[in-house]
Amino acid sequence: MKHVYKISGMTCTSCKAKVQHLLSQVKGVSSVTIDLEKGEADITMENHIATSELKNALKEYPKYQLSEKNIDMPKAISASFVEEEKSWLETYRPILLVFGYLTGITLLRQSVDGSFNWMQWMNHFMAGFFLVFSFFKLLNLKGFAESYAMYDIVAKRIKSYGYLYAFIELGLGIAYLVNFNPLVTNLITGIIMSVSIVGVLQSVLNKQKIKCACLGDVFNLPMSTITIIEDALMIIMSLTMLIKMI
Repeated sequence: MKHVYKISGMTCTSCKAKVQHLLSQVKGVSSVTIDLEKGEADITMENHIATSELKNALKEYPKYQLSEKNIDMPKAISASFVEEEKSWLETYRPILLVFGYLTGITLLRQSVDGSFNWMQWMNHFMAGFFLVFSFFKLLNLKGFAESYAMYDIVAKRIKSYGYLYAFIELGLGIAYLVNFNPLVTNLITGIIMSVSIVGVLQSVLNKQKIKCACLGDVFNLPMSTITIIEDALMIIMSLTMLIKMI
């Protein structure tokens, strides 16, 4: 037998895959087909399964709400679909604010010295970048790791890499902050970000509608050229500093 259910809270293919996997684990479920645009799940089951059991399968992810199709969705729940109607500026406001704050603070730090030092500014900017971005990832490490595994070429094969990556960023942020072995720090940054940008490029070029995990699982940022620019900027800065030191 097959039943159709409403699922709210899904905003990208990562959400779709997660919900499909969780519902497929319910005993008695034969198959699950998710329609992301409609926010619906077609569930084929061997015998009748109570709606409460299906809801229980999603309990660890409260943003996903399951209900029978003929039941009207509460306004507070259905509002989650409005996110797709946001303008470009509203969608990317979180990451633009982060970059704005980092740029402003690091430029202010340079102005205190009375002269502008490009190398020092890049060092301060990268320290702030990695510390801030790792902070958002660590707010929900599991959520970040699952989203990151949807597109990163290493995290796809080694699931634990998603968990490790947040701490790599934290370590790099601290290294830039205390100016620890600049040659090694910039070399590691160049390698890590170069590997990271491969998966981003593949996703953007293939026009995959997935969530960008750059700010962890806190914000629903779509994968786009903004992510490419972000990674490319870190690569260019690290290579520039490496060239200057060699």
